[in-house]
Amino acid sequence: MIHTVKPGETLPVISANYRVSLRRLYAANPGLGHLHAGQKIQIPGLPEPSTIPFSIQISVGKRRLALFQSGRLMKIFPIAVGKMLTNTPTGEFVIVNRQFNPGGPFGVLWMSLSKHGYGIHGTNDPSSIGKAVSHGCVRMYNRDVLQLAGMVPNGTRVTISP
Repeated sequence: MIHTVKPGETLPVISANYRVSLRRLYAANPGLGHLHAGQKIQIPGLPEPSTIPFSIQISVGKRRLALFQSGRLMKIFPIAVGKMLTNTPTGEFVIVNRQFNPGGPFGVLWMSLSKHGYGIHGTNDPSSIGKAVSHGCVRMYNRDVLQLAGMVPNGTRVTISP
C-alpha cells in the first residue's frame, strides 16, 4: 500500500505504525532519504485499501463500529472506547495484522491498527462494551470481533471519528 507522510512523521514512527522493519521499508523504497509531509512511500506486505471492498467506520461518541461492503452498510457492532485520559485516536488507519488468543484483556483476537499500540480487539470483560473504559483501543464482544475478522482482510481502511 502507499502511505502519505504526515507532518512530523519519521521513518521509525512509520515502521512502528505498520509493524514493518526499517530494512523492509528501505528495500521497498529505493533511494529513500529525508521524509517530507505529502511524500508517498510504499508499505510492503499490505494491499492498497482502495482495492478492498470493505471499510470500517467507528464512532467514538456513539460507541459503535459500522462495517461497510462496497459502500453498503452490512452490520453495526457495539464497542467500548478509550476513557478520558486515554482517548481512542481519531483519523484514518488500516488493519495491519492480527493475532488470535493474545491473552489478557484482549479477548480472543487482536487486530492492529496503523497507529502503534492501538487496535480492535475482543475483551475478557464483556460488561465494558458500550462504555469509555479502554486505554484507547476499540473493544468488541469476542463473538463480534471474530465475525468482523472473518470478513475483513489486513489493509482494510478504518475511519475513527469523535
